Amino acid sequence: MTVEPNLLGEYLRARRELVTPEQVGIPSLGTRRVPGLRREEVAMLAGISAEYYLRLEQGRDRHPSVQVLRSIARVLRLDDDSYLLGLAEERPRRARRRPRREVVPPSTARLVASLPYPAFVEGRYLDVLAANALATALSPRLRVGGNRLRDVFLDPAEQALFPDWERASAVLLAGFRQSVGGDIDDPRFIELVGELSLASEHFRRLWGRHDVAGRLGATLTFNHPQVGELRLDREKLAISGTDGQMLVVYHPEPGTEGAEKLALLASATVTPVRSSAPGCRTGGTAAE
Repeated sequence: MTVEPNLLGEYLRARRELVTPEQVGIPSLGTRRVPGLRREEVAMLAGISAEYYLRLEQGRDRHPSVQVLRSIARVLRLDDDSYLLGLAEERPRRARRRPRREVVPPSTARLVASLPYPAFVEGRYLDVLAANALATALSPRLRVGGNRLRDVFLDPAEQALFPDWERASAVLLAGFRQSVGGDIDDPRFIELVGELSLASEHFRRLWGRHDVAGRLGATLTFNHPQVGELRLDREKLAISGTDGQMLVVYHPEPGTEGAEKLALLASATVTPVRSSAPGCRTGGTAAE
């Protein structure tokens, strides 16, 4: 008999341990034996019984009402409760799955090739599925077959690109967890998380926090070995008709030093800006 993983309980426990009594208005008196809030404190603030909340964390009740979950989300100070709600949804049992091959739509591959900025396609598991030459000039790890998680957590050269590597890796991993959701029986997910858990203590610590965030745009600063400090805006755009693929584009603000440095980097790129490949094999990286 296969034991179903207790995703909801694990998430509730991890997030509960990150909320301090002071954050929810509870005086912290004496020595507390647990990090964060106690179970009974979460239950009290959410308006449910301590016994019922215990059942949720232990996995004895895996499908509470939306009202209950939203009350708990408020106590746990979750900005977005969609991930929590998704963990409690009924899911049909499925046979063991084969790895899914992600293929970039041909029109998207052509777009990546034509863009005058560093651009690549990021798969659901943060594999690099297509990239242009300027993206590879920005980071040699941004090429087909790379994986953003592997590169950011395991490759010192990739880590050196980010002045605040710890924050960049945390944001990247939170986006990965949001992308995967409760679909943890996929062989690609199992492979990646298993490998990184063994190889990186930093990954294990962040993974245990259960942070979740959207795969969003941002302004990033790179420490580039050729042009020095390089500040670029990053867009992440969902590709329609795919299962979680994103078009990622780095672009500078016109007239800035970042624009000048990116132009210098482009002029030093010998290979014409073109797509590395129209399709993909599963497995790959660039960060955040």
